[in-house]
Formats: sequence, C-alpha cells, structure tokens
Amino acid sequence: MKIWTSEHVFNHPWDTVTKAAMQKYPNPMNPSVVGVDVLNRHVDIQGRLHSCRLLSTEWGLPSIVKSIIGATRTRTYVQEHSVVDPEEQTFELRSSNITFTNMVSVDERLVYKPHPQDSERTVLTQEAIITVKGVSLSSYLEGVMASTISSNASKGREAMEWVIRRLNSEIEEFTATARNTIRTPMAAAVTEK
Repeated sequence: MKIWTSEHVFNHPWDTVTKAAMQKYPNPMNPSVVGVDVLNRHVDIQGRLHSCRLLSTEWGLPSIVKSIIGATRTRTYVQEHSVVDPEEQTFELRSSNITFTNMVSVDERLVYKPHPQDSERTVLTQEAIITVKGVSLSSYLEGVMASTISSNASKGREAMEWVIRRLNSEIEEFTATARNTIRTPMAAAVTEK
C-alpha cells in the first residue's frame, strides 16, 4: 500500500473553486477522462448537494505495466461521490476505481475549504491510497501509480484554473451583453426625444 498526499492553495474564493471542480471535465489538461455521467444527484434536508458520477478514463499505461498486470485494455471506470455543503463551505469528493479492483485499488479523497486566514483563497487537500494486489513488483507498481497521480494532480490544478478563466470569461460576456441590451432601448428612447 502506498499513500500519496498533497495540499494546494487556489487564489480564488471557495464558491468559485467549487463551481470549477464540478465542471472540471472535459478539459484539455486531462484528456484521459473521456466521459462523465451523473448517476445520482440530490439535495439533502441540510441543504447539501450529493452527487454520484461515473468517470470513464483511458489510461496511458506503460507497456511494462500492462504486461505485469496482464491487461490489454486501458479503458477504466471510476466512481465518484461528492458532497457540497454551502453552509459549512466544504466540498468533499471521494473516488475509487471500479475496474481492475481485483489487482489495483485507488481510493482518493479531495477536500476544498476556504483558507483559514483569507476567504478569497481556497485550500485543497488530497489523499490517495494505492494498493496493488496479487502481482509481482507490487511495491514498484504502487510507486509508479503514485507518481502518475502526482502528475495528474498537477494537471488537475491547471484544469481548475482553465475552468475558472472560462467561467469568468462567460460572466464577463454575459454582463457585457446585458449592459448592451439595457443601453440599446435607453439610447433609442433618448434619440427619439
């Protein structure tokens, strides 16, 4: 078993980061995620949003890893459960693979919270527990997978920034359109007088 952990601070408020996290896929930084399906989504009596999604991923496994685990297919599926608590300002996401579970399990937990000293920033803590079972060189494979998770986490943070820029651009475009819509009738009324 290998445990990987990380912490990152986004220079954006919690609500912005949470919106971006919910809209993270697809993105050009993580092309391995090829599909996202919402299986269930509901709001509980405390006002928390619960989501269960199925992520379809295409692993770019090195040939040596494929031969060690005896796999030729690289399409895998990940089940993701998340809870957004707007009152407590927490967003917790747990994911685990549902493909190859007899050989490999990767259980990941991400938590987004406002920065304790600066509400305009958000702290992301990540943890992944990697277990390779029933194959030789399991420790080596766990290390390779931890390295891949670390690389993907970095790409994931880049993707979050990309989504935030896209969301901000859409807001600016909407605001500009709304201003023009409001000004046009007013300008016409002034011109008519």
